[in-house]
Amino acid sequence: MPVYMVVDTKIKNPEAYEEYKIKAKPIVESFGGEYLARGGYTSVPENELWTPTRLVIVRFPSRKDVEAFLDSEEYAPIKALRNKYADCTLTIIDGV
Repeated sequence: MPVYMVVDTKIKNPEAYEEYKIKAKPIVESFGGEYLARGGYTSVPENELWTPTRLVIVRFPSRKDVEAFLDSEEYAPIKALRNKYADCTLTIIDGV
């Protein structure tokens, strides 16, 4: 069953954040991740609970794969870049 990682990101330093984007993509893909949306135009017709800033949606083959990615040694220094240049909320959702 596929699993989706949904990340809402508020970028604090857009120029520096580009390094994160470049370095994160091949690591995501090495764990079976496939970007479905990556910061494109977002409209919010209803926002009673939440107003997203910049959304990224990545499909992984399984929860095990996304958790392995998030906990990997390869991603740790790249995650530090994300944390330095952006604030985010990350969720993992089981697919159907």
